[in-house]
Amino acid sequence: MSQLRILTAVEVQQALPMADAIAAMKSAFAQLSSQQAVAPLRLPLPVLPHQGTTLVMPAYLPADEALAVKLVSVFPQNAQRGQKVVHGLVLTIEAETGRPLALLEGASLTAIRTGAGSGAATDLLARPDAHVAAIFGSGAQARTQLEAVCTVRPGQEVRVYNLVAAHAEQFAAEMAGLGPIPANIRVVDQPQTAVADADIICTATTASQPVFDGRHLKPGVHINGVGSFLPTMQEVDAHTIQQALVFVDSYEGAWAEAGDLIVPWQQGLIGRDHVQAEIGELVNGSKSGRTAADQITFFKSVGTAVQDAAAAKLALQQAQRLGLGTAVSL
Repeated sequence: MSQLRILTAVEVQQALPMADAIAAMKSAFAQLSSQQAVAPLRLPLPVLPHQGTTLVMPAYLPADEALAVKLVSVFPQNAQRGQKVVHGLVLTIEAETGRPLALLEGASLTAIRTGAGSGAATDLLARPDAHVAAIFGSGAQARTQLEAVCTVRPGQEVRVYNLVAAHAEQFAAEMAGLGPIPANIRVVDQPQTAVADADIICTATTASQPVFDGRHLKPGVHINGVGSFLPTMQEVDAHTIQQALVFVDSYEGAWAEAGDLIVPWQQGLIGRDHVQAEIGELVNGSKSGRTAADQITFFKSVGTAVQDAAAAKLALQQAQRLGLGTAVSL
């Protein structure tokens, strides 16, 4: 009789330290860009009456023998109900036999691996002296974005902006001084104040319209855009896209789902060649990233299932080592 290990959100967080997760994302991105990974474009299932989307995301990483399927639901209206916007589960599977190994709470894994993806991009693209971060959003994704960028670029100051000021205040109170995050977190009431002189910007919202004006950006800033995941969603404005060196997690995923790129492309403001490279190509060394200190760099992530497979594999290994999880006989 086979057993399935179940990991709760807290256990997933314990089993996925950010620095380890960032290293795992670099490996996963490298395998994706070298065509080693098997990762079909995720299947979105619109749930229109409730303004939500459920996504099915399978992936296999041969180099790691990591095989997993994620089921994740994003329902933005949940915020008004006092519920989490993102719910999910990740099933890890033994690559050799197809045997189910573990079921992991997926929202926490998604937040960590998404943050770690931005951490990898920030490590590869941000200026070495970057120390002021601006965060748009205050949910689970915003938290791991901040942790990740502070893991690779020690911060001195953080600014957070949210349409609901109370949420931003709570974010600041809970995150200040946590792990690599500086104690100096300032809640600001205008997007322009957040981005002025910021070295690293992370957008982790469910906004359909740009959350800041690209004319206010500092030369040399690095931006991670992770919130928009549909062709109609646009967190980052066309002006920013036009002036930035643009990098993506996946060419296929970005041009299918990233409204931040699709909208200006449809408007004739950029061509597809405006995307410089996949992050995995920077890891592999086949393409280069920033070449000058004053360049603006933009990493657009819509998320790819290789991240889930890599994160789930790492989490399961750590959970087994630490004795985390509950075994259920199937």
